[in-house]
Amino acid sequence: MADSFAEPKRIDAGTFWKTLGQRAIGVTVVTSADANGPRGLLALSASHVSADPPRLLVSVDRKTSALETIRASGAFAVNFLPDSAADLSKAFGGGSGASGAERFAGAAWTKLQTGSPVLADALGAFDCRVEQLVELDDTVVVIGRVVDAAARTDGSPLVFYRGKTYGGGDLIP
Repeated sequence: MADSFAEPKRIDAGTFWKTLGQRAIGVTVVTSADANGPRGLLALSASHVSADPPRLLVSVDRKTSALETIRASGAFAVNFLPDSAADLSKAFGGGSGASGAERFAGAAWTKLQTGSPVLADALGAFDCRVEQLVELDDTVVVIGRVVDAAARTDGSPLVFYRGKTYGGGDLIP
C-alpha cells in the first residue's frame, strides 16, 4: 500500500499551466470599482461554490491591482465573455499593454446592485459581495455571495483552450 503521506511530486509552473490548458473553459473577466475607479482581471478560475445560497469563487493573483479594489469595495462582478470580446480578453489578460481603468476602454459597461462594472454584452454576469478571502501562496481565493445576476439568451462564448481563445464557429481547432 502506498504511503498516503508521501511527499508529492514537484510540478513546475510550465507543466501545471500546460496540463490545465487541456481543459476548455469559458473566458471570464472579474471587475470591481472603488473611489479610484474600475479595475479588472482575466479570471479563468471563476467557479461556483454553491447554489443555495448562490456563491462563486475566483482566484486572484496577489500582484494584480484589481485585488486591492476588490478588498476596498467589498464587491466584484464575474462577466462571461461573448465570442466577440477577444480583444477585451487580451486587454484584461495583460496582452494589450493596457492597465487599470484603460482596460475598460472600447466596450460598453453597466452596473448591477454592487456598482461593479458589468459588460453590457456579456453572455451572463454575476454581481457579488465578498464573503471570504482565503490567502494561499501567490493567490487570494475570493468567495462572493451572488446578490444579482443577468443572462442573455443569445450569443456564443469566448473559450480558452491550449493557450488560445476561440469563439463562434472556431471553438476547437
